[in-house]
Amino acid sequence: MSESEPESGTDRGADGPGDREGESRGEYALEEDDRDAVDVDDVLERLDELERSVSSPSERADVRSVRRMLERVPGGRSVSNGIQRYTTRDVAEGFVGGVLLSLPMVVEDGVFEIAAWFLEATVAGVPVALVANVTFIVLLTHGLLYWTDFRDVEVSKPLLGIVPRRLLGVLSVSFLTAVFLLVLWGRHEAGNPTTLEFVARVTVVWAAAAIGASLGDILPGESQGTEMTIDSIDDLTGQGDGDD
Repeated sequence: MSESEPESGTDRGADGPGDREGESRGEYALEEDDRDAVDVDDVLERLDELERSVSSPSERADVRSVRRMLERVPGGRSVSNGIQRYTTRDVAEGFVGGVLLSLPMVVEDGVFEIAAWFLEATVAGVPVALVANVTFIVLLTHGLLYWTDFRDVEVSKPLLGIVPRRLLGVLSVSFLTAVFLLVLWGRHEAGNPTTLEFVARVTVVWAAAAIGASLGDILPGESQGTEMTIDSIDDLTGQGDGDD
């Protein structure tokens, strides 16, 4: 065979389309391995530390933007049903849910009868039924948020290291919703109630509003918006650090 005769296809395989495809698959597999080796949770924790360390509101906003993008890369926590962030949109969703479930209660005179019974059932002058109802609302809300299988809700950045932000937010929003609706529709004046009687009426409506706020908060999944932390509240009210 002449030396000038072209080499066989098997000898030139390095430049063939099959080998290029193999190299492409190898690079993709390598990228997959590299991505799996990244501890996303560790990166998110470092971003949290960075957010707490910066003083400028604009810098905090940049860190939060990076954090949101990172949470949505393949392998990030947002691909599951898990919910970590508690945002301003969660507050709005909780308000809407609270209104929807508490409206039927506001127009019912049975609310007054239940509230009156709360104040009549006393032990040593303490309205134990009223206290039990408030305790029931707190436990019910906690159970809906963290114990049911609607969503995997995680406790993130608790206030004072103990109080879950979402639980406190849902309870506060639903309570204020109950007060708002009773006053808006003039139900706070029916029968000239005392302050304690009005509070008892609020707790009756609050029970329904808390259920609605809990479901309105978690069912849509993790929301966008400004995360509700002490620092973010200071930024929104203009009371943050003025170093910039």
